Amino acid sequence: MADQPSAPYQQYYVPEKSYWPVIGAIGLTTTLVGGVGILHNESYGKYLFLIGALIMAGMLYGWFHHIIEEDGKGLYSPQMDRTFRWGMAWFIFSEVMFFLAFFGALFYVRYYVIYWLANEGHKLDVHDVYSNIWPNFKAAWPLLVNPNPIAFPGPTAVMSPWGLPAINTLLLLSSGVTVTWAHHALKNNQRRQLIIGLGATIMLGLIFLCVQAYEYHHAYTELGLTLGSGIYGTTFFMLTGFHGAHVTIGCIMLIVMFGRTLKGHFTPERHFGFEAAAWYWHFVDVVWLFLFIFVYWI
Repeated sequence: MADQPSAPYQQYYVPEKSYWPVIGAIGLTTTLVGGVGILHNESYGKYLFLIGALIMAGMLYGWFHHIIEEDGKGLYSPQMDRTFRWGMAWFIFSEVMFFLAFFGALFYVRYYVIYWLANEGHKLDVHDVYSNIWPNFKAAWPLLVNPNPIAFPGPTAVMSPWGLPAINTLLLLSSGVTVTWAHHALKNNQRRQLIIGLGATIMLGLIFLCVQAYEYHHAYTELGLTLGSGIYGTTFFMLTGFHGAHVTIGCIMLIVMFGRTLKGHFTPERHFGFEAAAWYWHFVDVVWLFLFIFVYWI
């Protein structure tokens, strides 16, 4: 994708048959089944999840290692480069749709469901059959008192946006600056600035994950904010948790790019592997801004 081939391939390169997609499908399916098992407190869940994660890690390493080798042999033409760019663009688009689905669920609950449960359904043209299910329930967001507080006790407080979330926002915004600086340094063939900028981005991302882990510990132990504390806890952890998973993936991508940078794989003219990781990191930054506004602040 971004190595220094001795002679660029002038025709469209058709790679040989690969077994990596099959291995990836097996690993992803195993991971998902294990994740469902964990959610249902099944004993096999954590083992399947771990096995699937290891298969996925091995698949990603092997597949991308193979791609890097092909590029190093000069097998990729400009047309192949455009193929990679379109593939990464559509991948990020699919990730945007993924988060839009969860944001849609959040907005649906905030602006429709809680009012329906609070017996204001007539304003939303809901049939009378749904009225008076929980007559003492009051619509408010963040939802601290659930319709059935005995079955789903709500948290004692919400997560303040101006503490740890604000720190994490500063960290991610700063990381967006450092990765852009590193990209400009790469295009200008300034290797020292490239290494410093990329290393700083990785460090900021790892600090973000540590702060988020501390935030989760604080939420569980001191605020009673958990996945089982009602719809507020569910939406909070689903959105921030999946974002944290994407930050983890982004950090892994940047660490790989850092190693390739130290080996001299990239040139100012050919470095889409680095660009793809930078695109993904900027996507992670933008998603966090929406999370900070709609999950923590508003």
